[in-house]
Amino acid sequence: MTTERAENSADRAEKSADRAENSADRAEKSADRAENSADRAVTGVEFPELGCYGLAGHSASPRDLVDEVQQAEELGLGSVFLSERFNVKDAAVLAGAAGAVSRHIGIATAATNHNTRHPLVTATMATSMHRLTGGRYALGLGRGFNLLFDVMGVPRVTSAQMEDAAGIYRTLWKGEAVVGHDGPAGKYPFLMQDASFDEDIPLMLMAIGDQTLKLAGRIADGVVLHTFFSDETLERSVAIIRESATESGRDPAAIRIWSVLATVEESIPEELRLRKLVGRLATYLQGYGEVLVRSNGWHLADLERFRNDPFVQGFSGAFDAVGTVDDLTRVSKLLPDHWLAASATGTAEQCAQRIADQFTAGADSVILHGATPTELAPVLDAWRSIRPGDRFDRLPANPGRALP
Repeated sequence: MTTERAENSADRAEKSADRAENSADRAEKSADRAENSADRAVTGVEFPELGCYGLAGHSASPRDLVDEVQQAEELGLGSVFLSERFNVKDAAVLAGAAGAVSRHIGIATAATNHNTRHPLVTATMATSMHRLTGGRYALGLGRGFNLLFDVMGVPRVTSAQMEDAAGIYRTLWKGEAVVGHDGPAGKYPFLMQDASFDEDIPLMLMAIGDQTLKLAGRIADGVVLHTFFSDETLERSVAIIRESATESGRDPAAIRIWSVLATVEESIPEELRLRKLVGRLATYLQGYGEVLVRSNGWHLADLERFRNDPFVQGFSGAFDAVGTVDDLTRVSKLLPDHWLAASATGTAEQCAQRIADQFTAGADSVILHGATPTELAPVLDAWRSIRPGDRFDRLPANPGRALP
């Protein structure tokens, strides 16, 4: 009996130890939940006024975006913008991936085109992203390339179409039906998402030329301008947008205007520097050089000399995607120095000063284009030292929203 009682006592002691261990486990899990809850409650970012492009330029692996978005959040960038190319850069897929691996960074397509998807499909993409991200997503539209649309067999984009498409999306997002629609964006007998919807999704436009800038002032919540805008062109573009908004009876300050600044800090290797500056500008000039040159007041003769060069004419593909160092070095000699100077280069401190110049010229926010979040780290450190925090700290996380 004595042996049996001792054995029972040992069993009870073991069970007591198990209960204590389970209690400790529950306490640890409770602490973890509290810590995670506290983390989720932190919704701000350090630099809401700054953004970057995900998968800037060419990428063979869209999965790289997952790491880039997480790195951008860790560095405090406020927004990530997603362009679209018809290879492995589908705007909807990339936006969904960015939303799934982030908690507070703003996300915008910049841009997709209204004519490459049915309006109900695009509206559904936007509402899905809006709810997935808790309101951090903005749908960004652009004009695209006429030559590409011609070979694809889809209609060229017009201002009337973009304005009509915007109206369709906003009607659907408010839970209303589009019935018997016959307008510039197309004929649609009946479109409907969900009668319970009352979604407030910002619509952004990508703008270069004056007509699109004026359209943005009439209908957009946010505007993304173009890389390689001179400071004078940036200032003029902001004024056109604000004036158009005023003429349309809108509050011009309610439109958030993003400049796009090619940013290549000096520590970036020469091959990458050439690709991010020369390759990027040359690719723009291949596709829609006239509108960029005219917007900046540059000489069209310089564009013609670039395009008529036998090497450029015989080049197959986009310079920023497939150009070698030798290719890009050769192309750089065809581009006027002041065209490439519309960027942020040199030391991190010099790049930070160029960011400040964008705000002086009237931008509300700045996209640091062409660099990965990791490559931007020295520039962000330098910007932190001169940043006027009070000016930007209340900016919304959504890149399509202006100051309240």
